[in-house]
Parts: sequence; structure tokens; C-alpha cells
Amino acid sequence: MRRCDQYAVYLLRSKTGTLYIGVTSDLMGRVLQHKRREGSKFTSKYGIDQLVYYELTTDVRAAIAREKEIKGWRRSKKVALVEALNPKWKDLSEDWSTPELLQAGEFKP
Repeated sequence: MRRCDQYAVYLLRSKTGTLYIGVTSDLMGRVLQHKRREGSKFTSKYGIDQLVYYELTTDVRAAIAREKEIKGWRRSKKVALVEALNPKWKDLSEDWSTPELLQAGEFKP
């Protein structure tokens, strides 16, 4: 990965409830790729394109470790994580202009 100022661990959801966890240095660009069905065969196949949760960090190693941690959880724990900050499962990428959304999932490793 290239060096950048911010990394995101993110969770996407399909309309049928399938979850996907990823990490990126460009959250907006990566979500747009998922919405265009580009970049991931899994998300494309299952229509996973609703951003429901993310965390931001400046440490790429922390982001990768957090992604692996969340991927290892049971579904119920992943659901609880999303519902703690996004109880209505709103697609957070619908309104990128709201600064609170970018800070909501911030974590410090």
C-alpha cells in the first residue's frame, strides 16, 4: 500500500444482508468502485454496495489488523458493531457532505 494520511476499515451490506469487510486508503473511491461493481468479484456477485460502517486511522498496520479482527467475528458481533453507530443501517455513502459521518467511526489503535 502507498503511504497516505488516512486508512479506513469499512463494512458494506447488500440489500439481502450479506456483509463485506475491507480496508482502503481511499474510502470514497473504493465505495464508488463497489457501487459500479468493479474491483471485487464477491461484492459484484452479491450486490454488496451499501456502506454501513467504517473506522478511520492513520496507521495502515492498525487498519489491516482491525480488518482481520472484525472478519474473525461472528455475524452477531458485526451486526452489533454496525448498530452501535448506525442503528438504521443507513447507506453512509449517500451523503458524503456530512462531516459527522467521517468522524463517527474514527478509532485510535
